[in-house]
Amino acid sequence: MSLMPEPIAIVATVLNEAADIDVLLQSLLHQDPSPAEVIVVDGGSTDGTWERLVDAATGHAVLHPIRDESCSLRRSPGPIARGRNTAIRAAASPIVACVDAGCTYPTDWLARLTGPILDGSAEYALGGSVIDPASATLWDIASAPFYGVKLNLAQPTKSCTARSMAFRKDLWQRAGGFPETVFLGEDTVFDARVRTLVSPAYPAGAKACYHPRHTLSSSLRQLASYAATDGLLGVRPARFLRHLFRCLAEVVALGLLFFGFSALPLLFVLLLEIYFALRLDWRDLPLYALPARLLFSLLVPWVVTGNHLRSALTHRSLPNRQNVS
Repeated sequence: MSLMPEPIAIVATVLNEAADIDVLLQSLLHQDPSPAEVIVVDGGSTDGTWERLVDAATGHAVLHPIRDESCSLRRSPGPIARGRNTAIRAAASPIVACVDAGCTYPTDWLARLTGPILDGSAEYALGGSVIDPASATLWDIASAPFYGVKLNLAQPTKSCTARSMAFRKDLWQRAGGFPETVFLGEDTVFDARVRTLVSPAYPAGAKACYHPRHTLSSSLRQLASYAATDGLLGVRPARFLRHLFRCLAEVVALGLLFFGFSALPLLFVLLLEIYFALRLDWRDLPLYALPARLLFSLLVPWVVTGNHLRSALTHRSLPNRQNVS
């Protein structure tokens, strides 16, 4: 493998990711060109993740595992952000690429993602993520667009997810790093900070291959967590209002039908819900996943609205089962 013209560090933060850590490391260590550093911060895993990291580091000089138990929800309100910041501070390279456990990365991912930074056209790049069809569950496919995840590698994306994000380290410093007071959505807040300084590039073919392995229950739980975080932070009000309107429209349409008025409002609402379900990726949606997508889309406004409101009123987010177990 050749080296990048400027040194690049890949950084990640993990906690109890034994099922995914090996494939993640393999995909990062086999990038072409090769990164100068792969820095992984472990927040105190108890399932063997740390031992796997240490073992892998003995055979790869670029891999630098760091164990920092303050990067967990028991010891920090923003453990993911804290882990990312810890890894970035430890990096000697001037360019940093962020990744997440639960993802894998094609061998040309790093070159594509950092291309605009290396050629001087940008300081910040976003690659987005795509569901890997080889490992996707029905509910991975059904829920994908509601998390900004694509079904096709070639589909354009403007997702700000830290599953595939790169920047110059001095830009991270100027933006104040990832916010350690935020549990989920730290990449969204960081993205908003960075955009006050520079505009992002969106390099083609730089998506992370995401393997969430969702069930209906887990996909709704993740959606609820994100909505609760939005309510806690008071961000994305337009998204909240859009979902609130959808809930009200459904209630009014059903009420009109129940009291013997026209069924046309309900028909209109159902057509609108079909539009919301399919508008982003209808060309790539497998036919067998259509019923699940329609069901998930109908549930989305209720889950988002309820959890956004609850968190905004109580000033409490939802717990993460992994970090409090």
